[in-house]
Amino acid sequence: MTNIVLPDWPWQAVRRLAKERGIQTWPVGGAVRDTLLDRPVHDWDFAVERDAMKLARAVADALDGDYFPLDVERDTGRAIATTPNGARVELDFAALRGGDLEVDLLARDFTINAMALNETGALIDPAGGQADLSNCRIRATSERAFQDDPMRLLRGVRMETEMGFEIEPQTADWIQRDASLVALSSAERARDEFARLLTLPRTVIPLQRLDEFGLLPHVAPELETLKGVTQSPPHRFDVWRHTLMTMDTLEGVVAAITGQKVKKRVLADAPIAAWGDIARVLGQFANDVTAHLAVEISGGRDRAMLLKLAALLHDVGKPQTWSQGEDGRIHFYNHEPVGAQMAARRLKKLRFSRDEAERIRTIVGQHLRPAHLSRAEKVTRRAVYRYFRATSCAGVDVVLLSLADHLATYGPNLQEQRWTRRLIVAETLLHHCFERYEETVAPPPLVTGNDLMAELGLNPGPNIGQLLDKLREAQAAGEVNTREEALALVRKIGRPT
Repeated sequence: MTNIVLPDWPWQAVRRLAKERGIQTWPVGGAVRDTLLDRPVHDWDFAVERDAMKLARAVADALDGDYFPLDVERDTGRAIATTPNGARVELDFAALRGGDLEVDLLARDFTINAMALNETGALIDPAGGQADLSNCRIRATSERAFQDDPMRLLRGVRMETEMGFEIEPQTADWIQRDASLVALSSAERARDEFARLLTLPRTVIPLQRLDEFGLLPHVAPELETLKGVTQSPPHRFDVWRHTLMTMDTLEGVVAAITGQKVKKRVLADAPIAAWGDIARVLGQFANDVTAHLAVEISGGRDRAMLLKLAALLHDVGKPQTWSQGEDGRIHFYNHEPVGAQMAARRLKKLRFSRDEAERIRTIVGQHLRPAHLSRAEKVTRRAVYRYFRATSCAGVDVVLLSLADHLATYGPNLQEQRWTRRLIVAETLLHHCFERYEETVAPPPLVTGNDLMAELGLNPGPNIGQLLDKLREAQAAGEVNTREEALALVRKIGRPT
């Protein structure tokens, strides 16, 4: 019999409080799994004989934490406390399903999550989870596992990649059979599970698995329409394959900029020298880009995850805008704004926040803008200002996606002159964002609307806002630097005729 020594925190407090109340409690699920794998346990789950919510509240009080009821009907509560090392940890307490520990465990999702420990640390394993853990297998506890909770379909794919395991054949068959049930889950749960999947490195691997199992159309049906949509050179693949390559390349771009080793990619086939070019030209912004992507937008979801989601959706407008000219070339006129609207609608359906939806709308809608800038002989300060006026705080993300999009398009056929121009544009935009922000991106106003009305004798109205916009642009371009110069320009351009 396997025996495990449980850490004093939080087990001592949980066991003491349970004994005081005369109830049994068992560590279960992921905490047991990770302990067996000798991995750090970030969150704890406990099965409780009864009064689980009361025990959760008592544990929260004992550990100087916070208590939250999760499901009153199922007697489930959560304590959030700080470990001696300063980490915030969730401890979930749920009453036994079926009134029996073995019944409870066998009703869980996968065998490796269906194990428990008694108070002496002895392993309770009715589904054979330890053997599957040793063999790196993900196996459903029963044929009904996905019907009981369809969100387990996405979770299984995420866990397969996260843990480096493999979904065993019978479970894979059940996933394919029950794939359509994902649509029955709440949008919020689908959002959370899909977002967790997008945080994984080498994200294209679980995305391809979602596709293989037929799950992807039930999460984002727009992606299914990308398959088979042909593109003219320099594109080499259909829109779906290009999308996956862009996502994979994006991870390489971020790694190269932030000083991480660019590991062998799953699909990306850009020349090795391109990663070195990115590190050499843009590595100066490593700390800034790292900090930028780590900013949380909503619900624990950060800019890095949303950038991957934007990459996944960046060309969703292409199927609707596909056309072919007399010369045989394929065009996708206005696919950016069309795709931006589609992407924002999908995020709203998945219950992402308004800020997240608007951010994705901006990135998708503007993802070709750096390419347009690269055609100019020089990126002027005025052009930089207009770029960030259009992209706002997503301007950095658009730069990163644009580089990935370019590399995924050309791959080994990368043209040196065009690539050099793209790097120059990227360096210029990032330089102004991170080092000259108040000079060219968002210069502080030199005058107010009241100043303009006093100088020109104008009445309040939209004309005032338009004049202020022109002044801000002239200031960013370096044409005016003082209040006096700003007012002089207003006298020249703003006095009504």
